[in-house]
Amino acid sequence: MKQRLLFAIHYLELGGAEMSLVGLLHALDYSRYDVDLFVYSHQGELMRFIPKEVRLLPEVPAYAYIERPMKDALLKGHLGVVCGRLKAKWQHHLRGKRLEARGKKLQDASIFQYVMNGVEPWLPSLEHLGEYDLAVSFLAPHNIVLRKVRAKKKICWIHTDYSRISVNAALELPVWGGYDHIVSISPDVTREFLGVFPTLAGRIAEIHNILPTAFVRGRAKEMSAEEVEEEMPREAGTINLLSVGRFTHAKNYDNVPVICKLTNYQLSILNSPFRARWYLIGYGGDEALIRQRIGEAGMQGQVIILGKKANPYPYIKACDVYVQPSRYEGNAVTVREAQMLGKSVVVTDYATAASQVKDGTDGVIVPMDNEGCARGIAAFIADKQKQQAIADHLATHDYSNVAEAEKLCKLL
Repeated sequence: MKQRLLFAIHYLELGGAEMSLVGLLHALDYSRYDVDLFVYSHQGELMRFIPKEVRLLPEVPAYAYIERPMKDALLKGHLGVVCGRLKAKWQHHLRGKRLEARGKKLQDASIFQYVMNGVEPWLPSLEHLGEYDLAVSFLAPHNIVLRKVRAKKKICWIHTDYSRISVNAALELPVWGGYDHIVSISPDVTREFLGVFPTLAGRIAEIHNILPTAFVRGRAKEMSAEEVEEEMPREAGTINLLSVGRFTHAKNYDNVPVICKLTNYQLSILNSPFRARWYLIGYGGDEALIRQRIGEAGMQGQVIILGKKANPYPYIKACDVYVQPSRYEGNAVTVREAQMLGKSVVVTDYATAASQVKDGTDGVIVPMDNEGCARGIAAFIADKQKQQAIADHLATHDYSNVAEAEKLCKLL
């Protein structure tokens, strides 16, 4: 008899965690499992890539408005959700004041647990779905699967480097602690998480992000080279760098104009015949800041924002070097996708970088500061022998991690 599994996630916008869930769903053995997927708000480009074997549950209106504009939630009659969010905003503000008094800075990411705690009492139960053998909450905060779903076993996922975000540990601990297992995506993510929640060490299980190779490579072929070149032209003497991700503080795209300028300066010192042009694919709240920094650095022709792309893979396939200039990451899915497509990868030395890239073997790790990052990128562009060695390695290695799906099965 098949076991019943439930996966829950906020939405399926383009993002590392969302892509990882799609990869995991494609890797499951559906002869063994009946799988339901509860997406709180049915939005995002990845919705259409849900495997046909998965039963997508209907949207529940109150859940769908947890993260939509409060005005829209109020107009649709979800007064409780609005009240919960206003309460969370006030509590988060007070915490910020307390931190400021101690000389610390509050980060926006820390508000999410306040929001979920605030709206949770106003959300209807999901027990009408029946009992599951396993219920999985794939993206924090994890209140909903813990408190609204009936299951024999419950697990949740960590996707974030907890050394780089300020959280109210006392507020989050009861939620994390309510799960049978907590899945971490890498040893470094585990280490940083346990630095904040040491009492949860016995519940950690590591499952690396799963990315179906055929899916990534197949989507990379959906645009012709000519179509991509209309936006990302190939020019003699120009190296096309590319970064893909949300325009947020974590991704560090606001420093890209300066890094690109310094990279070209370093290339001139090295007497390289090449100059770098850096393309950014994504969207988010930092876009205005990035555009401002482009202007300040005088890099309008060298740092190009391509915006949000439903399918970034043809662009990754077409670039010369994929760069992940992040301040911090859990485990950057786009780095794996670039490696799958045979692209040379450069990442900054964020805390979890070494768990994903073997420096000099399947990518290059460069310093975090702008000048060090630029020197590292320029040196890599000038080192054709190292580029070829990395390309040869990528061509003979599998980065899909499909076998990781069996670890989930073992948790049952």
